Amino acid sequence: MKIETGDSVILVLHSPREKLLGLLQELTPAGVFVRAIDLSYFDDWCRSIANNEPFLPMSDYFIPMWRVERMIRDESTEEAPALAVLFEQRTGKNLVEF
Repeated sequence: MKIETGDSVILVLHSPREKLLGLLQELTPAGVFVRAIDLSYFDDWCRSIANNEPFLPMSDYFIPMWRVERMIRDESTEEAPALAVLFEQRTGKNLVEF
């Protein structure tokens, strides 16, 4: 299946190395528009939202295509749930609507 606008995605970037979890807004030859958080912040972010504590919101990013090493649809497998599913389980909120 093709990755579509609105899908939950994981972006692996280089120069510098980063991993983002976000919602795809637009994919162009120039780059990727995504609303995302740094993946290293995911557990703390979920915990803060679940406990009604202050948290950093998702930010809008434009990532030039030369930085994109890989973009993966955030999907559940038999071994592990998707991060969007984990977010909903931990916070009671839907990532797309959040």
